[in-house]
Amino acid sequence: MADKASERSREGTAWETIMVNDQTASDQVTTDQTANESVDIEFDIVLASASPRRRELLEQAGVAFVVRTPQTPVDETLEPDDLLDPHEAAKKLAERKAGAVVQEVLSEKYQGYAAVIGSDTMVVCDGRIFGKPANLSDAKHMLRQLSGRTHEVVTAVSVWLLAAPTVEDVSLGFRTFTDATRVRFHELSDDDIAAYLREGESFDKAGAYAIQGKGERLVAGIDGNMSTVIGLPIERLLNDFPDIFAAKHSNHV
Repeated sequence: MADKASERSREGTAWETIMVNDQTASDQVTTDQTANESVDIEFDIVLASASPRRRELLEQAGVAFVVRTPQTPVDETLEPDDLLDPHEAAKKLAERKAGAVVQEVLSEKYQGYAAVIGSDTMVVCDGRIFGKPANLSDAKHMLRQLSGRTHEVVTAVSVWLLAAPTVEDVSLGFRTFTDATRVRFHELSDDDIAAYLREGESFDKAGAYAIQGKGERLVAGIDGNMSTVIGLPIERLLNDFPDIFAAKHSNHV
């Protein structure tokens, strides 16, 4: 599993371009060029997530940003083939989340420069993806499966760079990466699980636990970044996109 995580860590080094106004971004101004010049550009940083945990990680890093989520909820349905590779599945959902916000911004005739950040987190044990529990019984089952074992938390981040110096002149590209952390659980008794579920923090968390909350007591140790488990690998994000986060920031979106 460590080899797979190392392989994934090399992803996200090139911008993917998208057709805009019947041209690709590279036909107008390359996204790499825009990123390299971004220290001189005023950027709108947009977090395409309502997660307070992701918001806190960006705030703690000193990033000026706004939160914007799609008006229409993103379809998080995955095909059976997608579920065979949790890294690719997480990337697909992160791209959908960021892309949905980008589409709405473009529909508003946005003018300026923006970096839109989408993220998705999955808990993986024995190759099986543990999403958010559907109910109390589902949460109990997940925690029993994780008890006394080591699992992997995979977080994908998709950064979409939108350059629109004018309404007619628009270029768009994105880069997506995944980061993985191994988490080892204590052996949990039924009473331990019941006590934790009474805390009420399981139901909107992948794997039915929140490591930054009372779920910390379930964890014996981690191998990797804590921020990846929380939902946004902030160290990797800032390291992979230094020019964007070093730029001046505005709040026009």
